[in-house]
Amino acid sequence: MVKLAHWMRSGYVCILYKGAGSGRSFGRPSAESVANRQFSNIPSPPLWVVNNMASSKSSFHPQTYHNFLVLDFEATCEKQLIHPQEIIEFPILKLHGRTMEIESTFHTYVQPVVHPMLTPFCTELTGIEQSMVDGKPTLPEVLQMVDDWMRDNGLLDPKVNSIFVTCGDWDLKTMLPGQCQCLGLPVPDYFKKWINLKKAYSFAMGNYPANGLPFMIKGLNLQHIGKLHSGIDDCKNIASILTELARRGFTFKQTGSTY
Repeated sequence: MVKLAHWMRSGYVCILYKGAGSGRSFGRPSAESVANRQFSNIPSPPLWVVNNMASSKSSFHPQTYHNFLVLDFEATCEKQLIHPQEIIEFPILKLHGRTMEIESTFHTYVQPVVHPMLTPFCTELTGIEQSMVDGKPTLPEVLQMVDDWMRDNGLLDPKVNSIFVTCGDWDLKTMLPGQCQCLGLPVPDYFKKWINLKKAYSFAMGNYPANGLPFMIKGLNLQHIGKLHSGIDDCKNIASILTELARRGFTFKQTGSTY
């Protein structure tokens, strides 16, 4: 787990895993016990923290970014470590930086190549079945699709300031660079900086969300959307948290980079 006091950068390796702080770990008794976490023991934020943040429900605090690009990968997994992990779901939500409205969505499942058959654990955890990845584009094809989507949405214009938002550092610090290294692919520059929502939440609310999305949803009194560990549903929940923090007056800044 990344500690708030130390923003450390790790090298790219082909053995990849999503740490407990990001919502996925290995060696657990069952995927069901991971996916069905209980929210009841998560403490609410201190009252003084909430009271000292902007409370307007009709406007948002000005942000320095034109767009927030919410991203949350799902990858091949098993109770024990899989080598290498491969991205199997690639969702992005484009949020307008002023209105925080979702303006565009990119979403595709991805065909794994090294381990083409999903494990029962992976399907139970993510809800992704074998038929959902069979025949889908491979990662090199998906990266081209993402680039086309970015261009179509004006996100490659140098005058447009956009940044990715993830729940943790794993997606863009470990998973994507590691798989690209295994495949001999360059990582597009726009994936090399991001906002770790867990760090942003800790700055805004005064406590670090140890178990990620469930903690933040509970702390902000939001309604959980969909299934935990569904990439597209996780993106919707990240967007909801991002929007609520902006509504309360928080200004988002970059927290991570692989430059």
